[in-house]
Amino acid sequence: MPRLGAQLDLHLPTRREWGGRRAGAGRKPGPNPPVPHRRRQLVAARFPAHVTVKLLPGIPSLRTVSLVRGLEQSFAALRSRGDFRLVHYTLQDTHAHLIVEARDADALGRGMMAVGARIARAVNRTFRRRGHVLTERFHARILRTPREVRNALAYVLLNARRHAQRVWAGLRIDPASSGRWFDGWRRTQAVPARARVVPVVAPRTWLLAVGWRRHGLIDPEEIPGATIRRL
Repeated sequence: MPRLGAQLDLHLPTRREWGGRRAGAGRKPGPNPPVPHRRRQLVAARFPAHVTVKLLPGIPSLRTVSLVRGLEQSFAALRSRGDFRLVHYTLQDTHAHLIVEARDADALGRGMMAVGARIARAVNRTFRRRGHVLTERFHARILRTPREVRNALAYVLLNARRHAQRVWAGLRIDPASSGRWFDGWRRTQAVPARARVVPVVAPRTWLLAVGWRRHGLIDPEEIPGATIRRL
């Protein structure tokens, strides 16, 4: 039989495609990128969570006095939920920090939908506007140790001090937070008068009710943030 020659390689032009797993693929982030759609941490009933929600640009401050009072009334309606509990919160100009307990991931998602809806309604009602208020996703950090819980409590309840970077006169507790209903202060002489409605519930998890106290009560003069990354 005649001997065949070596087979020649066939070089075809590379097909141009969009997206895919390659360098530089995908939409480029803007100046304020949203929370990435990553798989959330495992949620369990025994672990509280530190949750952050952010306002869309152009929304008035969450610390407006009339809005703070309206949200106290609105958050109080969440107290009847059995699978999701709002234990603590702070309202800042462009975002809110929450400490919550949830039975599982589904309960956390449904509970945060309820929180987000109440914030949006209160903002639109107070400022006589319409439309979306919050960014599309919330950020949740599961707290698994007493130290993490203690740090998160200080970060949330004293968040206004952290942003101001100054010591308030008279150890004043932030009125735009749930600090008035917190029983873990080292000094309580500066706690403002409580509102008639109670917007938060008592914790049920061991970590949030008892465990964090192993690391000491929280001083109103603390400026938190040294151990928790700013969100």
